[in-house]
Amino acid sequence: MALLPTLDTPTMMVMVIAGTLSMALAMAFVRTARREGTGFWAWALLLHAATYMLFMLRGQVSDWFSVVLANTVLGGTFALLLAAVTAFHGRAQVRSWLLAPVLLTAALNALFVHDLRLRLLTSSFILSIQIALIVWALWRPQRPGQPRGAMLITLALSTEAAILLLRGLWYLTHPAPAQGLTSNGGAQSITFLSAFVVVLLASLGFILMTRDRAEAINHELANNDLLTGIANRRLLQKTLQRDAQHAMRQREAYAVLMVDIDHFKAINDSRGHLAGDAVLRHVAQLLRTRLRSQDMAGRWGGEEFLLLLPATDAEGATRLAQALRALVQDTPCRYEGRLIPAQISIGVCAATLQPGDRAKWLVDAADKALYRAKERGRNSVEQAPLLRPSAPVPTQG
Repeated sequence: MALLPTLDTPTMMVMVIAGTLSMALAMAFVRTARREGTGFWAWALLLHAATYMLFMLRGQVSDWFSVVLANTVLGGTFALLLAAVTAFHGRAQVRSWLLAPVLLTAALNALFVHDLRLRLLTSSFILSIQIALIVWALWRPQRPGQPRGAMLITLALSTEAAILLLRGLWYLTHPAPAQGLTSNGGAQSITFLSAFVVVLLASLGFILMTRDRAEAINHELANNDLLTGIANRRLLQKTLQRDAQHAMRQREAYAVLMVDIDHFKAINDSRGHLAGDAVLRHVAQLLRTRLRSQDMAGRWGGEEFLLLLPATDAEGATRLAQALRALVQDTPCRYEGRLIPAQISIGVCAATLQPGDRAKWLVDAADKALYRAKERGRNSVEQAPLLRPSAPVPTQG
């Protein structure tokens, strides 16, 4: 009993063409402003459909079209898939990797245009090599940040490569089939069914990669400051509320540091706004260097930063603040070959939180401490206690 029922080959070819064109249309709709390779992938699908259109003309037009051109276009399909993956990762295209297999396919098919066995052998191994290059480019030199789609592409293309390798090994020791490409048979059924499934799965995998990347970018934009790359005010407020609630339940210490760059307006006025932006990025990165994994540094607004320090008492928070102040003072910002000195003032508030406390009180106290540091000459650290509103005194009735 046959493992796979014999399917009508022309019908399967039409199915492959229709599925490929439909997926190319879908790719056109998921294209983004970023150069992520979706255009290359869509063109690859169009070439794949053109390949099967030429295959369907076998016996009706010259073999130079239905054999040589068709297989060359198929090689071009996988070359464009490689270009799509390379573009997705933002790497430079290696033209030799793209063009060499296509040109070799064209030359060998022209040389063996009347020898089906040798054509099957050479095309099987060349296409397998092209697939190997695609999978390598997908995972190397570093793992993609969107592994779900990459795994789906790898599964689909590896299956196709395995089928091609088995076909090539078979024809190393067996003669070419007597029936033509468009005739019905088990080999044709496996070939065209696998092509249909591989096109769909690999394309869905690529769409999934682009979608996952878009979601990651949107998450980053929603939570990170675009200029400095650290947390923005929205994420700081959300994290502070969560951490403070935990500290209140556990009656733990919690500290916040309000940081301001001294004389920042003078830097902007004398050096220019681009230099000011460079100083902001520089200070932001310096602040992060001394933090623990559970701490968070973020941009509160303008030239102000807020540092969140769970499980940190007043002594520890003040010690860290002094270390950061000294670090910024001793590490000038390098911009366009020049060194721009910078200094910071820091307000500290640390307290053991209790049920009923509010996270806002920490920030308000740190802000008042920062104001005192500014008043006392800047480039300094000041501490303020957490001021809890007094309970109202009951009146005598």
